[in-house]
Amino acid sequence: MCNLYRMTKSSAEVAGLFNAAPAAASNAPGEIYPGYPGLVVANGSIRSMVWGFPLSLKSKKSGQPLKPKPVNNARTDKLSQFFWRDSFEKRRCLIPLTAWAEAEGPRGSMTRTWLSLPDAELFAVAGVWRSSDEWGDCYSMVMKDGTGAAAEVHSRMPVILRGDQYPIWEHGSAAEALTLCELPYQRDIKVDRTTVPWVRTGR
Repeated sequence: MCNLYRMTKSSAEVAGLFNAAPAAASNAPGEIYPGYPGLVVANGSIRSMVWGFPLSLKSKKSGQPLKPKPVNNARTDKLSQFFWRDSFEKRRCLIPLTAWAEAEGPRGSMTRTWLSLPDAELFAVAGVWRSSDEWGDCYSMVMKDGTGAAAEVHSRMPVILRGDQYPIWEHGSAAEALTLCELPYQRDIKVDRTTVPWVRTGR
């Protein structure tokens, strides 16, 4: 599942591609991690939100509340469950990115493998969003079974959307949106395997 992605384009470039109102000043970094801010397109505007829905946890030893965990991926086969259902039915968004990463290699020495579209420097994947008491507005990336070159890296991949599918994802019915999740992705995917460690110290 995707736990890291890149979005190296400016808010103005995103606004131009998605025909959306530019965001106010954003502190989203070029590499986005769960629990950190990223840009999304929601209701016709570029907005900064936190990547991941907060999941409340308690200590097994003391029973005291722990820091919430960001649930940053929503599987297509789980969208009807309580945790995701209201957001999927009422608050879908577009997540602009330039590439996403998966970890490959033996445990303890995994490296970063980047996946992107060879014919598009910036593209959109499906997302859902909601407001939270913990982090304010937050979003999660919708994932489907991997296909093609992406399946050789990980069993799942983001739901990549074409430009003509944006309005359906944002404003169509839940049934229409789910159909987009189930369509097989048939375009090429570029795979860039690196020697960069998956876990970087000092982040």
